[in-house]
Amino acid sequence: METREGNLYYDKSSGRYDIRFDVESYYGGLHCGDCFEVKVKDTWIPVRIEMDTSDQWYLVGFPRTKLDGLRVRI
Repeated sequence: METREGNLYYDKSSGRYDIRFDVESYYGGLHCGDCFEVKVKDTWIPVRIEMDTSDQWYLVGFPRTKLDGLRVRI
């Protein structure tokens, strides 16, 4: 299976986070429970995206991390 790297960004029109791979290339929107990897200090760490009771997106294991711009691969 091929992996692709990109950056997380919040898509206001859908209300979801998405992964931008290139100028016109996107994953298509992330949903609760979707798994991928995030790069932390040159190490890829598996994570899962979820939404809390106040409708805020977070990564399981990294609850207070700002998501916009994180380097990810899926």
